[in-house]
Amino acid sequence: MPLYPIRVVLVEDQCLVRAGFRQLLESGGEIQVVGEATSAEEALLLLQEIYPAVLILDVSLPGISGVEALGRLRRMRPDLRILMLSMHESDPLPEVALRSGASGYLSKRCAPEELVTAVRQIAAGRQYLSGSIAQRVALERMKSGRSGLNALSPRELEIFTLLGRGHSVKEIALALQLSPKTVHVHRANLLRKLDVRTNADLAQIALRNGLVPMDRPTDS
Repeated sequence: MPLYPIRVVLVEDQCLVRAGFRQLLESGGEIQVVGEATSAEEALLLLQEIYPAVLILDVSLPGISGVEALGRLRRMRPDLRILMLSMHESDPLPEVALRSGASGYLSKRCAPEELVTAVRQIAAGRQYLSGSIAQRVALERMKSGRSGLNALSPRELEIFTLLGRGHSVKEIALALQLSPKTVHVHRANLLRKLDVRTNADLAQIALRNGLVPMDRPTDS
Protein backbone atom coordinates (compact mmCIF):
# COMPACT_ATOMS: atom_id res chain seq x y z
CA MET A 1 0.00 0.00 0.00
CA PRO A 2 1.22 3.54 -0.69
CA LEU A 3 2.36 5.86 2.08
CA TYR A 4 -0.10 8.70 2.71
CA PRO A 5 -0.60 11.32 1.63
CA ILE A 6 -0.57 10.19 -2.02
CA ARG A 7 1.23 12.89 -4.01
CA VAL A 8 -0.72 13.86 -7.14
CA VAL A 9 -0.18 16.19 -10.07
CA LEU A 10 -3.21 17.43 -12.02
CA VAL A 11 -2.93 18.11 -15.75
CA GLU A 12 -6.13 19.80 -16.95
CA ASP A 13 -6.44 22.97 -19.01
CA GLN A 14 -9.67 24.28 -17.46
CA CYS A 15 -9.12 26.21 -14.24
CA LEU A 16 -12.51 25.53 -12.64
CA VAL A 17 -12.25 21.81 -13.35
CA ARG A 18 -8.78 21.67 -11.76
CA ALA A 19 -10.03 23.51 -8.68
CA GLY A 20 -12.91 21.07 -8.31
CA PHE A 21 -10.62 18.07 -8.69
CA ARG A 22 -8.20 19.46 -6.09
CA GLN A 23 -10.96 20.06 -3.55
CA LEU A 24 -12.39 16.59 -4.10
CA LEU A 25 -9.04 14.80 -3.92
CA GLU A 26 -7.81 16.58 -0.79
CA SER A 27 -11.11 16.38 1.11
CA GLY A 28 -10.28 13.08 2.80
CA GLY A 29 -6.70 13.88 3.83
CA GLU A 30 -5.22 10.85 2.05
CA ILE A 31 -4.26 12.69 -1.14
CA GLN A 32 -2.16 15.80 -1.61
CA VAL A 33 -2.14 17.73 -4.90
CA VAL A 34 1.50 18.83 -5.18
CA GLY A 35 1.34 20.41 -8.62
CA GLU A 36 -0.91 21.53 -11.45
CA ALA A 37 -0.34 22.00 -15.16
CA THR A 38 -2.54 23.27 -17.97
CA SER A 39 -0.82 21.30 -20.74
CA ALA A 40 1.33 18.24 -21.32
CA GLU A 41 4.27 20.51 -22.08
CA GLU A 42 3.93 22.15 -18.66
CA ALA A 43 3.63 18.73 -17.03
CA LEU A 44 6.88 17.54 -18.59
CA LEU A 45 8.66 20.58 -17.16
CA LEU A 46 6.97 20.22 -13.77
CA LEU A 47 8.06 16.59 -13.44
CA GLN A 48 11.68 17.70 -13.58
CA GLU A 49 11.12 19.40 -10.23
CA ILE A 50 8.60 17.32 -8.29
CA TYR A 51 7.97 13.60 -7.85
CA PRO A 52 4.31 12.63 -7.53
CA ALA A 53 3.06 9.09 -7.21
CA VAL A 54 0.11 9.65 -9.56
CA LEU A 55 -0.41 12.01 -12.48
CA ILE A 56 -4.00 12.73 -13.52
CA LEU A 57 -3.95 13.53 -17.22
CA ASP A 58 -6.79 14.87 -19.34
CA VAL A 59 -6.94 13.21 -22.77
CA SER A 60 -7.98 16.39 -24.61
CA LEU A 61 -5.38 19.07 -23.98
CA PRO A 62 -4.24 22.05 -26.07
CA GLY A 63 -0.91 21.41 -27.76
CA ILE A 64 0.29 17.86 -27.08
CA SER A 65 -2.72 15.66 -26.33
CA GLY A 66 -2.82 13.46 -23.25
CA VAL A 67 -2.49 10.22 -25.21
CA GLU A 68 0.34 11.68 -27.27
CA ALA A 69 2.16 12.69 -24.06
CA LEU A 70 1.94 9.23 -22.50
CA GLY A 71 5.01 7.87 -24.24
CA ARG A 72 7.13 10.87 -23.30
CA LEU A 73 5.97 10.82 -19.70
CA ARG A 74 6.65 7.10 -19.36
CA ARG A 75 10.15 7.45 -20.82
CA MET A 76 10.86 10.38 -18.51
CA ARG A 77 9.40 8.78 -15.35
CA PRO A 78 8.96 4.99 -15.74
CA ASP A 79 7.73 4.71 -12.14
CA LEU A 80 4.95 7.28 -12.56
CA ARG A 81 1.36 6.02 -12.38
CA ILE A 82 -0.89 7.83 -14.88
CA LEU A 83 -4.68 8.11 -14.69
CA MET A 84 -6.36 9.29 -17.90
CA LEU A 85 -9.54 11.38 -17.71
CA SER A 86 -11.73 11.73 -20.77
CA MET A 87 -15.17 12.40 -22.15
CA HIS A 88 -14.40 9.69 -24.73
CA GLU A 89 -15.49 6.24 -23.54
CA SER A 90 -15.70 4.50 -26.91
CA ASP A 91 -13.21 1.99 -28.26
CA PRO A 92 -10.39 2.02 -29.03
CA LEU A 93 -9.13 4.98 -26.98
CA PRO A 94 -9.09 3.37 -23.50
CA GLU A 95 -7.30 0.25 -24.74
CA VAL A 96 -4.84 2.36 -26.72
CA ALA A 97 -4.10 4.48 -23.64
CA LEU A 98 -3.54 1.40 -21.44
CA ARG A 99 -1.15 -0.14 -23.97
CA SER A 100 0.71 3.17 -24.15
CA GLY A 101 1.44 3.16 -20.42
CA ALA A 102 -1.61 4.49 -18.60
CA SER A 103 -2.47 2.84 -15.28
CA GLY A 104 -6.14 3.73 -15.48
CA TYR A 105 -8.83 5.37 -17.55
CA LEU A 106 -11.76 7.23 -16.03
CA SER A 107 -14.77 8.85 -17.64
CA LYS A 108 -15.45 12.46 -16.67
CA ARG A 109 -19.09 11.39 -16.40
CA CYS A 110 -18.32 9.15 -13.41
CA ALA A 111 -19.41 9.85 -9.84
CA PRO A 112 -17.03 12.30 -8.09
CA GLU A 113 -15.98 9.79 -5.41
CA GLU A 114 -14.79 7.40 -8.14
CA LEU A 115 -11.87 9.73 -8.89
CA VAL A 116 -10.60 9.30 -5.32
CA THR A 117 -11.04 5.52 -5.55
CA ALA A 118 -9.14 5.43 -8.83
CA VAL A 119 -6.20 7.37 -7.39
CA ARG A 120 -6.02 5.06 -4.37
CA GLN A 121 -6.09 1.94 -6.55
CA ILE A 122 -3.49 3.23 -8.98
CA ALA A 123 -1.17 4.44 -6.20
CA ALA A 124 -1.36 0.92 -4.73
CA GLY A 125 -0.05 -0.50 -7.99
CA ARG A 126 -3.33 -1.69 -9.45
CA GLN A 127 -5.13 -0.77 -12.67
CA TYR A 128 -8.40 1.11 -12.57
CA LEU A 129 -11.10 1.50 -15.21
CA SER A 130 -14.59 2.97 -15.01
CA GLY A 131 -17.19 0.19 -15.04
CA SER A 132 -18.51 0.83 -18.54
CA ILE A 133 -15.00 1.28 -19.91
CA ALA A 134 -13.80 -1.92 -18.24
CA GLN A 135 -16.54 -3.86 -20.02
CA ARG A 136 -15.59 -2.41 -23.39
CA VAL A 137 -11.88 -3.10 -22.86
CA ALA A 138 -12.60 -6.67 -21.76
CA LEU A 139 -14.65 -7.29 -24.90
CA GLU A 140 -11.94 -5.79 -27.07
CA ARG A 141 -9.29 -8.02 -25.49
CA MET A 142 -11.44 -11.08 -26.09
CA LYS A 143 -11.41 -10.48 -29.83
CA SER A 144 -8.98 -12.60 -31.78
CA GLY A 145 -6.10 -10.56 -33.15
CA ARG A 146 -5.84 -6.80 -33.38
CA SER A 147 -7.00 -4.38 -36.01
CA GLY A 148 -7.13 -0.64 -36.54
CA LEU A 149 -5.70 1.50 -33.74
CA ASN A 150 -5.43 -1.54 -31.49
CA ALA A 151 -2.79 -2.89 -33.86
CA LEU A 152 -0.48 0.07 -33.27
CA SER A 153 2.55 -0.07 -31.01
CA PRO A 154 3.09 2.77 -28.50
CA ARG A 155 5.71 4.34 -30.81
CA GLU A 156 3.42 4.05 -33.82
CA LEU A 157 0.62 5.66 -31.83
CA GLU A 158 2.90 8.54 -30.88
CA ILE A 159 3.89 9.13 -34.51
CA PHE A 160 0.29 8.68 -35.62
CA THR A 161 -0.93 11.49 -33.37
CA LEU A 162 1.85 13.80 -34.55
CA LEU A 163 1.03 13.09 -38.19
CA GLY A 164 -2.63 13.63 -37.36
CA ARG A 165 -1.77 17.08 -36.06
CA GLY A 166 -0.12 17.95 -39.37
CA HIS A 167 3.54 17.65 -38.40
CA SER A 168 6.00 16.74 -41.11
CA VAL A 169 8.29 13.70 -41.04
CA LYS A 170 11.27 16.01 -40.43
CA GLU A 171 9.52 17.71 -37.49
CA ILE A 172 8.56 14.37 -35.95
CA ALA A 173 12.08 13.01 -36.35
CA LEU A 174 13.46 16.07 -34.55
CA ALA A 175 10.86 15.95 -31.75
CA LEU A 176 11.32 12.23 -31.06
CA GLN A 177 15.07 12.12 -31.78
CA LEU A 178 14.65 9.61 -34.58
CA SER A 179 16.01 9.55 -38.10
CA PRO A 180 13.64 10.71 -40.87
CA LYS A 181 14.07 7.27 -42.45
CA THR A 182 12.75 5.60 -39.28
CA VAL A 183 9.75 7.94 -39.20
CA HIS A 184 9.04 7.18 -42.87
CA VAL A 185 9.03 3.44 -42.04
CA HIS A 186 6.59 4.00 -39.17
CA ARG A 187 4.37 6.12 -41.43
CA ALA A 188 4.29 3.37 -44.06
CA ASN A 189 3.32 0.84 -41.37
CA LEU A 190 0.57 3.16 -40.13
CA LEU A 191 -0.93 3.57 -43.58
CA ARG A 192 -0.88 -0.20 -44.07
CA LYS A 193 -2.35 -1.09 -40.67
CA LEU A 194 -5.08 1.54 -40.88
CA ASP A 195 -5.76 0.83 -44.56
CA VAL A 196 -5.47 4.44 -45.70
CA ARG A 197 -3.31 6.33 -48.18
CA THR A 198 -2.60 9.86 -46.98
CA ASN A 199 -1.77 11.92 -43.90
CA ALA A 200 -5.18 13.56 -44.25
CA ASP A 201 -6.78 10.12 -43.82
CA LEU A 202 -4.71 9.59 -40.68
CA ALA A 203 -5.83 12.98 -39.34
CA GLN A 204 -9.49 12.06 -39.84
CA ILE A 205 -9.05 8.79 -37.94
CA ALA A 206 -7.24 10.57 -35.11
CA LEU A 207 -9.99 13.20 -34.87
CA ARG A 208 -12.81 10.63 -34.87
CA ASN A 209 -11.18 8.70 -32.03
CA GLY A 210 -10.41 11.71 -29.84
CA LEU A 211 -6.63 11.42 -30.24
CA VAL A 212 -6.41 14.84 -31.84
CA PRO A 213 -8.84 17.11 -29.99
CA MET A 214 -10.54 20.00 -31.71
CA ASP A 215 -9.18 23.38 -30.70
CA ARG A 216 -11.25 24.89 -27.92
CA PRO A 217 -10.89 27.99 -25.74
CA THR A 218 -9.75 27.61 -22.16
CA ASP A 219 -10.58 29.53 -19.02
CA SER A 220 -7.18 29.08 -17.44
